[in-house]
Amino acid sequence: MIVDRAVYMDGERHDCGDLSDELAALRALGASGNFLWIGLKDPTQAEFDDVNDELQLHALAVEDAVQGRERAKVELYDTSVFVVLKPLRYIESTSDIETGELMIFVGDHFIVTVRRGDASPLAGLRQQLEADPDRLRLGPMAVLHSIVDNVVDTYTVIDEEIASDLEAIETEVFSGSRMDTATIYRLKREVLEFRRAAVPLSAPLQMLHHSTHSPVDEAELRLLLRDVSDHLQAVIDHVESYDRLLTDILGAHLAQISVQQNSDMRRISAWVAIAAVPTMIAGIYGMNFDDMPELRWRYGYFAVLGLMAVLCLGIYRAFKRSGWL
Repeated sequence: MIVDRAVYMDGERHDCGDLSDELAALRALGASGNFLWIGLKDPTQAEFDDVNDELQLHALAVEDAVQGRERAKVELYDTSVFVVLKPLRYIESTSDIETGELMIFVGDHFIVTVRRGDASPLAGLRQQLEADPDRLRLGPMAVLHSIVDNVVDTYTVIDEEIASDLEAIETEVFSGSRMDTATIYRLKREVLEFRRAAVPLSAPLQMLHHSTHSPVDEAELRLLLRDVSDHLQAVIDHVESYDRLLTDILGAHLAQISVQQNSDMRRISAWVAIAAVPTMIAGIYGMNFDDMPELRWRYGYFAVLGLMAVLCLGIYRAFKRSGWL
């Protein structure tokens, strides 16, 4: 559905009528700071076709927007720019990371945002920009910068949450307490999800602020985009280190499990060996032969019990000294 649409002239919001008429009027005025902003959320094919018919978006970009499931990227066309972002949302209760999809069309005097999923809210961002007319006067590219900056800021927050989860897991693993291997593997999968969203965005973002082919003309916006790119690169460095550290922690945890299992097996074997002595003696005297020594001895029963106790105690002390018990 169309969540919001408005015309922005000289940094001020105005109601939006027919899209094609509004766009034609903005182009006639010529000022680059005047533009149309349309926000779509999980649009149907018919709703998207209506917007496309009015704005004449590039066919390849429209195909990507309709199909979805694209990598984070920036594509330049003759008269427009198409940007795909992967916004994330951290779920505190389960420590899961939910991935959304945000596609942005930027053209002369218009910007269209298409959101899929609940991980990419923009209502608050639009309100912030409307409270900053100087930023809106910079045109659609200023909106693009604010959206990218908002997504990367979310990455930074999730980066801190993952670092906290990782520290807790690391402490638990090396404290010697038993923990579920699935917990480590689950966090490793979330880090991989994070990496898939953040890493592909690095090169396109650098192109926006550094390349000679960048569609961003304003020097101020280039500087702001460079700052966002620096923040993104710091997040990527952290995510890659988390992935390596989780691999090491998982290996250490599996090694601990193996050592613990070996220790358990040694204890079990030691107790089996101790139990084998009285079992063997009782088995011998339970064979019911007539000619066996001490069968008629008055103190034979007590002597055999004493022998069992002495032998078991001796074997126990031997295993204790060797570290098996």
